[in-house]
Amino acid sequence: MKKVVIKSPGSYDKLAIEESSDLEPKADEVLIKVRAIGVNFADVCVRLGVYESAKKYIGWPITPGFEVSGTIEKVGPEVKKYKLGDKVIAFTLFGGYSSQICVSEAQIIPLPTNFSLEEGAGFPAVFFTAYHALHHHVVFPKKDVNVLIHSAAGGVGTALTQICKYKGFNVVGVVGSSHKIDYLKKFGPDHIIDKSKQDLWGCAKKLVPEGFDAIFDANGYTTMKDSYNHLKPLGKLLVYGAHSFISKSGRINYFKAALGMLKMPSFKPFHMITNNLGVVGFNISFLFNEKQLIQECVNGLQELTSKGILKPIPVTEVPFDDVAEAHKLIQSGQSVGKIVLTIDQ
Repeated sequence: MKKVVIKSPGSYDKLAIEESSDLEPKADEVLIKVRAIGVNFADVCVRLGVYESAKKYIGWPITPGFEVSGTIEKVGPEVKKYKLGDKVIAFTLFGGYSSQICVSEAQIIPLPTNFSLEEGAGFPAVFFTAYHALHHHVVFPKKDVNVLIHSAAGGVGTALTQICKYKGFNVVGVVGSSHKIDYLKKFGPDHIIDKSKQDLWGCAKKLVPEGFDAIFDANGYTTMKDSYNHLKPLGKLLVYGAHSFISKSGRINYFKAALGMLKMPSFKPFHMITNNLGVVGFNISFLFNEKQLIQECVNGLQELTSKGILKPIPVTEVPFDDVAEAHKLIQSGQSVGKIVLTIDQ
């Protein structure tokens, strides 16, 4: 098998491809022959050495990757639901940038009939994040729910848009470039704000004067304070990233990161109490020990895919050997949907 190995933090040249011994599944695992691998901004943070769970659980060297698709090649004796030849998608705690991977059957979803393997690889991490955010952190009113989604044309943003529309919410999606508007329209948000040409918060206030029930923000200090200030009573700001700390170059810009820390807002408990507001932060890579929660997400997503409710997120395919190009693309901020690495085997 071959895999990407990062031996120390740094730029794109740290993404080395190495040959390694083939894997063998444990009793409750399956061995997947990987066809495609989802690329996430978290993988960039792993490469740069700033992803906390990577440091806590793995250290150096590390193989990044949270999601794959492929065909089951071997099954352990305790596996009940899957057999050789099944096409599946799986989420992992790192290790996904590999031509083989072993995972518990609890981390697998059958490839939906309306998904290609390449589209399937872009499904687990972003839809898991969206489902967890919507079902485990917020209690929504019965009707007239208004949500604002930052980076709505990205992977998590597209997943959030789909699930929120399925629930009947009024969705305001925010994009950072005009070329992303037509892409986002395919997923049916009620309104799109192009912050490269429009006054983001002026438009948001005009669209939803009373404030939002939930705002989903992975930007960091550039929008977090204003997001909080545009919630309605009982509203929640859900934070699952801080992209604004990371430069668009291969290396960390320490000046930008330090400036970001100085600009990061703080939220006062007394203000939250008196205004009935909440701020929730989470990182799904710290949830792998929460087996019941993970199973709820897997079951919920499998139900939605089996009913054909969720559309595949369009993918940009990059050959596995060009992994550095995939990282450059996701850091550029110009991509839409998902980027996936593909392996010919």
